[in-house]
Amino acid sequence: MKFQRIQDLRIDSDLSQRQIGEILHISQRTYSHYETGSRDIPVEMLIRIADYYNISLDYLVGRSDRKEKPE
Repeated sequence: MKFQRIQDLRIDSDLSQRQIGEILHISQRTYSHYETGSRDIPVEMLIRIADYYNISLDYLVGRSDRKEKPE
């Protein structure tokens, strides 16, 4: 499954795959696989990505169009 939103968030933040990989403590190659959907993203990594961008997991995985985290 391709996660277009992680790519969009990265680009909107003016980050390269290498930079976000360093932030998340993973390689650029691993992050690239996540963006293309050639590798599933572990739940723990989805949480890290959502926390970094301060967005909800539902938005990140396409279950909602609301970026805000629930209170």
